[in-house]
Amino acid sequence: MIYTVTLNPSLDYLLTLDDLSIGSLNRSKSDHFLPGGKGINVSQVLTSFGVPSNALGFTGGFTGQEVERLLQTAGITSDFISVQGETRVNVKIRAVEETEVNAAGPKIDTYQFEKLKTQVRNLSSHDVLVLSGSIPASLPEDTYEQFARLCDDSGIRFVVDAEGASLLKTLPYRPFLIKPNHHELGEMVGTDISTLEDAVHHAKTLIQLGAQQVIVSLAGEGAVYVSESLSLIANAPKGTVRGSVGAGDSMVAGFLAALMHEESFENAFRKAIASGSATAFSDRLCTKEQVEALLAQVVVTPLKGGNDL
Repeated sequence: MIYTVTLNPSLDYLLTLDDLSIGSLNRSKSDHFLPGGKGINVSQVLTSFGVPSNALGFTGGFTGQEVERLLQTAGITSDFISVQGETRVNVKIRAVEETEVNAAGPKIDTYQFEKLKTQVRNLSSHDVLVLSGSIPASLPEDTYEQFARLCDDSGIRFVVDAEGASLLKTLPYRPFLIKPNHHELGEMVGTDISTLEDAVHHAKTLIQLGAQQVIVSLAGEGAVYVSESLSLIANAPKGTVRGSVGAGDSMVAGFLAALMHEESFENAFRKAIASGSATAFSDRLCTKEQVEALLAQVVVTPLKGGNDL
């Protein structure tokens, strides 16, 4: 079973407009309430591929209840821990440009945090845990490191999609997969990443620090995959970008879904790129049909001389 952790989920209010005029009355073309949060996004895309998952994290109040209801309606199992206060409402505005207003979310106390850690301890070595998103201010800065340690102790494969120090602190515990974008990778290694070859070169540093596999996305330039034995580069499919929300989460889900269906790492990488692009080209998270329509556009190429660490 794949378990996803969303420490600060949201009820997302998605508004679509032709244009946004600041300081004036704006009318939306469409609006939707959707369950939000990076781990929740992963669960939703996994479900579209027919791969079951269990969403973990914290929810509170009537907004938290609505998040759980929406997930249940979508066929996603959840086991959230109830907290005081309301699950945040995030506003996503899609017009000529994409605008987001994200709320802070409720406070999580030590007892609630320990309950989530107990849930992780109870996972088995056959499970996969996905850790993604920012860490709420009420939780320790080393929250992901603590989860990584628990996974390492129990032989649980875990995936990390987080920024900076939160990700770097997990590397000694051998994460199964990490997925920084090129900006995040550049911040970690202290340089700008502008080409696929640069991304491969610097992703190897994260392999040497402990990551088992690294996928780095470079938006329209494509993406790279690096492990101890394999380095791959791939183009990005062509299409009209509608928004970036959930694209990285879709990449993680596409990769894991392919592996759960016993596909090769190369095919999993291809599906990851198609999944991220399909979400970027859509007003919502990608569907299986949208991903399959893009797969033929994704050309994966082994990087010559790129397998030496």
